[in-house]
Amino acid sequence: MADAFDLIVIGAGPGGYVAAIRAAQLGKKVAVIERRPNKALGGTCLNIGCIPSKALLDSSELFDVTNHKLQKHGVVVDKVSLDLATMMKRKDGVVKSLTDGIAFLFKKNKITPIYGTGKLLRDKSVEVTDADGNKTTYKAENVLLATGSESTELPFLKFDGKQVVSSTEALSFEQVPKHLIVVGGGYIGLELGSVWKRLGAKVTVVEFLPRILPVTDGEIAASVQKILTKQGMEFHLDTKVTGAKVQDGSVTVTAEKAGQPVTFEGDKVLVAVGRRPYTANLGLDEAGVTYDKKTGRIAVDKQFRTNVPGVAALGDLIDGPTLAHKAMEEGVAYAEIISGHKAHFSYEFIPSAIYIWPEVASVGLTEEQVKATGREYRIGKVPFGPSGRARAMDEPDGYVKILTDKATDRVLGVHILGPRASDLIGEAVTVMEYRGSAEDIARCIHGHPTLTETVGEAARAAWLGAAIHA
Repeated sequence: MADAFDLIVIGAGPGGYVAAIRAAQLGKKVAVIERRPNKALGGTCLNIGCIPSKALLDSSELFDVTNHKLQKHGVVVDKVSLDLATMMKRKDGVVKSLTDGIAFLFKKNKITPIYGTGKLLRDKSVEVTDADGNKTTYKAENVLLATGSESTELPFLKFDGKQVVSSTEALSFEQVPKHLIVVGGGYIGLELGSVWKRLGAKVTVVEFLPRILPVTDGEIAASVQKILTKQGMEFHLDTKVTGAKVQDGSVTVTAEKAGQPVTFEGDKVLVAVGRRPYTANLGLDEAGVTYDKKTGRIAVDKQFRTNVPGVAALGDLIDGPTLAHKAMEEGVAYAEIISGHKAHFSYEFIPSAIYIWPEVASVGLTEEQVKATGREYRIGKVPFGPSGRARAMDEPDGYVKILTDKATDRVLGVHILGPRASDLIGEAVTVMEYRGSAEDIARCIHGHPTLTETVGEAARAAWLGAAIHA
């Protein structure tokens, strides 16, 4: 038996490393187990998810702006070429700087990193198998499961890592695909599809449902499809993929639409149909942890405790959206709970963002969800077109949509399609967390000229029934 700890965290992703740091700050002796062979901390988000995808989105957006928008600003560039290797090197550099930053924080907070695959045993013990196959058992007062999630593989469209890929491989193509077929119209498929579309690929999105972005406000989703179609992305909705054949470096995807067979031919297929909890070899059955065999989600109470005393879980392993910031705040709350502090965590106002361009960001209820409650509501919707800042940026597309309770004016949901929507949504999260109203937003003075003015205008429209500049 190796050293004992107050807390052992299995998984160094956003939920796990944040929980570890906060627990260490509160005086706990903490160890974190990470299975990545390169010993990189940060989990899927930092290594093969949020961060590298955003690095490529920003780089590809600059490439697209240089090709199509600079001349309108009076900036003339004679020849633009793509150095994909340098773009990938920059992406990897961004990732390394952040993973190294977490390693520094571990050292600063005296957290012990343990590299290998962790398996939960009974009696709050964890067995770690290192790269050489050696096994060591550690004991802790508390064990936190934070192993995150993995891309969902379709049984009839299995990943081969070359032609049929997950989001991981789609972040590291050595060449721009001639034709990228994206199976799934969710945010991951649209973000990575946008990267490769900007860099020159033909992109076709095949979606089983009659709409893209199924958990997004319906009106916003429809507007996104129109904008992305204008950008050159092709959509096939109500289309069920049934299989694929790889031959001579190309892929033929078979599908059905309205009962008729259809095929799509490309050189890469990105399967982006969601993510599922990563619990392989975690030892849940042996330790007696209750979880849903179908979804893989671990059952926990409001304090993240499983049915096994001393064992907790958070992040993508439990119910709720698979978002890094959700896992991070759960990590903070969990660490404070086991340290004897009161912790507040609200699942009602978790923002989401989709980093296509223009961006999409939301918090609260969609219009469909508000309708389902049967309550009377108001909508304040104002486009970015009248915004002086948006016009100066040459980014007039999109709008802010605010939903309020008709009787109380309380904000029920905010949905933004437009430039820097991911930054703008923060104001709405704050107001909604404090149960604020559209009047509260409207009466706050928004700087001029800024994009935030459009949020204020939409709030005024919801509150008074009319905006000033729309």
